[in-house]
Amino acid sequence: MSSGCPPQSPAVAKTEVAVDGECPLLAATFAYWDNILGPRVRHIWAPKGNQVMYLSDGEVTFLANHTLNGEILRSAECGAVDVKFFVLAEKGVIIVSLIFDGELKGDKNTCALSIILPQTELGFYLPLHTICVERLKHVIRRGRIWMQKGYNIISVLGLEIIPIMELLASMKTHSVPDDIHIKDTVLNDDDIGDSCHEDFLHKAISSHLQTCGCSMVVGSNPEKVNKIVRTLCLFLTPSERKCSRLCRPDSSFKYDTGLFVQGLLKDSTGSFVLPFRQVLYSPYPTTHIDVDINTVKQMPPCHEHTYNQRRYIRSELSALWRSDSEDDIPPDTVIHTDETFTPDLNIFQDVMHKDTLVKSFIDEVFMLKPGLSLRSTYLAQFLLLLHRKALTLLKYIEDET
Repeated sequence: MSSGCPPQSPAVAKTEVAVDGECPLLAATFAYWDNILGPRVRHIWAPKGNQVMYLSDGEVTFLANHTLNGEILRSAECGAVDVKFFVLAEKGVIIVSLIFDGELKGDKNTCALSIILPQTELGFYLPLHTICVERLKHVIRRGRIWMQKGYNIISVLGLEIIPIMELLASMKTHSVPDDIHIKDTVLNDDDIGDSCHEDFLHKAISSHLQTCGCSMVVGSNPEKVNKIVRTLCLFLTPSERKCSRLCRPDSSFKYDTGLFVQGLLKDSTGSFVLPFRQVLYSPYPTTHIDVDINTVKQMPPCHEHTYNQRRYIRSELSALWRSDSEDDIPPDTVIHTDETFTPDLNIFQDVMHKDTLVKSFIDEVFMLKPGLSLRSTYLAQFLLLLHRKALTLLKYIEDET
């Protein structure tokens, strides 16, 4: 693959990122269009350690330059971010590029933030594409402000590039399988109270469904946490399960925005600190389930969550814009400085909406004999019932409005 690739420019800086395990991402790049020299790569992020395939810095630069070809006549609204997906079969890679306008050295330039993966990882990456793109879009919003103020955008972009590398590496080893056997879940117990209290299971599943299938399960026992994670994933589609993650037994992953269900281990003191900003930036409200003390909390409904999220984003970007120096407000720790909006840090509330459908399902499924396919069949019937009821409700709303 090295044939035909120009040597790396000495001006290209590189950051090597230490990632646990095998990272499927080959590199991330930030490039811009120079009106004299054409496409230029300004920075490369590459994981250390084992990789599926190796790319030299010159090859990464060659591929990154490819993303800006043809963008010289780009016409887009101010602040727009275009997402381009390249599959270069002859090079054996896929490139996801986010094209945007920004100011460099006082001039307006077309820029590209890209991630490069092997083509063999296409099936693994596609379910996670939306998660990665949305997270990169927001860091670009922050980065454009930093660029316009003449600050270093590389430090801002690294705040999201590195966590995305860690996310992809963790999903490679600990993602929830597409096909979950009911024997690995709470629904295979002989009786309701074998693994957890009946009311706790009822609240956990009910709130999980109310928050669009998004939940975090925290606890000190990894086996118990993963058992609840698999149970909740029974209520997700196969593509949503590919965006869910089990906890690892030795140490906890960080909370990752955008995953549907994720297991998180508490530290040695029995606590787990949730990052407020990342939780609020989740595309859907989230259920918080603690398997140690059998508590279930949930964020406000979807419409309130979206409203609060947008106000927080505006507040954060306004704070960055008003900063007087690059070190005045660290880009990853801004909460709010807008007097007109004070976010509620206590975003998780008790489950207030009681339901009868999940309660009846739990009571009835445990009446069936465990160890057979009866409970799996009954679960499929219950999910079909929920789907049909939702369609009926939507049709009713359409007819009434």
